[in-house]
Amino acid sequence: MSGQHSIAALEPRARTLLPLNTLAIPLGLVGLAQAWSVATTALGTPFALVHGFWLIAALAWISTATAHAHRAKRTTQRISHQLTHFAHGPLAALLPLSGMLLGAQLHSTLPLAGTALTLVSITAAAAFGAWMMSFWMNGQMALESVHGGYYLPISAAGLVGSFAAARIGLDWLAIGSFAIGLFFWVVISMLLFLRLALRPTMPAPLVPTLAIMIAPPAVGAAAWLTISNGQPDALSVALTAITAFMVMVQAPLLPRYRALPFSHGFWSFTFPVASVVALAITWLHLVQPHAWQAITTGLLGAVTVLVVLIATKSIRLLHKNSRRSAR
Repeated sequence: MSGQHSIAALEPRARTLLPLNTLAIPLGLVGLAQAWSVATTALGTPFALVHGFWLIAALAWISTATAHAHRAKRTTQRISHQLTHFAHGPLAALLPLSGMLLGAQLHSTLPLAGTALTLVSITAAAAFGAWMMSFWMNGQMALESVHGGYYLPISAAGLVGSFAAARIGLDWLAIGSFAIGLFFWVVISMLLFLRLALRPTMPAPLVPTLAIMIAPPAVGAAAWLTISNGQPDALSVALTAITAFMVMVQAPLLPRYRALPFSHGFWSFTFPVASVVALAITWLHLVQPHAWQAITTGLLGAVTVLVVLIATKSIRLLHKNSRRSAR
């Protein structure tokens, strides 16, 4: 997640693999597209505009995956070395997570292709999650290496997979994925809180991953609402309440986030925030309190500005690093 790794990956003569944190870029764009999709139901936003966001996300996913594959052919560094890195390895789950949501969206226009992409992504995530868990169990992992990205391989994969499976009509798979994601959300949360409470302060490059803590309950609530056909129940309310509390936990961290130098690791903020916004818009549409449409518009605008700002700064960072390498 460090800026140094990002700089190394952007140099033309670099011989290292691309940093796995770049896979957060398409996932953040997918999260933004999902928030706009939810707003389509609530506000009646233009259909073409929403599809534009999904197209941008899909292109980012394809180009990022292609860039990683291309770099892997140009370097002698093994992918296994990257995947077995205790800090960076879990971030590889970002790729199938994006694929699940892209597949679920594609299903609405091309059912067969969307179902295939969703199932392939869920299968890939399950295989990687099982392998990663067995790797963690070999007794070599230091507690200091744990960060918010540890939610991704199993917990986030299960909950996002549940949402995607429910979207394509596979409720049995959605419920199974939900159970796995929910169980390991609790397990990883205990591990992460122990690391944060009992070990030294997390290094700056990994601090943005703390924002990922708000994503599992938000995605879990959205998944359960999708499974229950949009009918709120005790579980969806409970997960939403936990999401709200985890957002409150983030508030005291804002000064720490603002003090960080910008890096591509800031994309870690995008999907969690977009997930919370999408869930908030869903509830606003269900409950329809006073001025709910204005609130929905404000939330949608805020998350869009956040993603655009991070994207703009990422492009500037890329240009700056390219100029440095050219000297």
